[in-house]
Amino acid sequence: MAGPKAMTKTIAIIGAADNFGSGIAYSLAAAGYRVLLADDIGNDDSPCIEKLAQLLGRITCKVPEADVNIVFSSREACREADIIIPAVSYPEQAAIACTIREEVAGKIIISPTNPLPGTHDGLVSPPVTSAAEELAGLLPQAKIVKAFNTILASHFVTPRVAGQILDVYVAGDDDEAVATVITLVTDAGFNPLIAGRLSMSRILEQMMVLLITLSARNIFPGPTGWKVVTP
Repeated sequence: MAGPKAMTKTIAIIGAADNFGSGIAYSLAAAGYRVLLADDIGNDDSPCIEKLAQLLGRITCKVPEADVNIVFSSREACREADIIIPAVSYPEQAAIACTIREEVAGKIIISPTNPLPGTHDGLVSPPVTSAAEELAGLLPQAKIVKAFNTILASHFVTPRVAGQILDVYVAGDDDEAVATVITLVTDAGFNPLIAGRLSMSRILEQMMVLLITLSARNIFPGPTGWKVVTP
């Protein structure tokens, strides 16, 4: 479990019902953060509600002391949160940004999104920008930090490959926000590396394309991940 500093932070995971969102929600709840499982699903009996309820059950079963709640409105979750993670696909990003815009001024938003097409063989964002930079343009009053985009959903349960702790590359223009995300990444069990300004997201998003391509062409026996090896 993480220390008191982590316990003071509330993290809203938008899109928590999906694999990636559920993975990061479990990881951060286990690290001692207060986690809000958010999705704009209304109050109807939808499969999404069932998924969130199942995720809540899995987390509290493994981490009984976890402070986790379901919120059926992304805007409401962002109003309560210190840090927001829109774990959504690239096509959904703009709509989510529009929904939460009034609630995120001055707050940290972590962008894990990769603008991948269905074939996963390239990026659909313009070459002179990135999903993270586009999010910064949509939410200019927030502090956008790129992180977790080179991580697979399964890595949140086991952040190691072949005994090596995986790297999470962190990029952003606000040094204080980057430092906060570095702490969060460490608490989640990964090795954080500062990649530079937010514009480095263009390279970081390409790294996921390369990882997918390497895995497909070389038929690796299990999940793969990025690791910088130093003496």
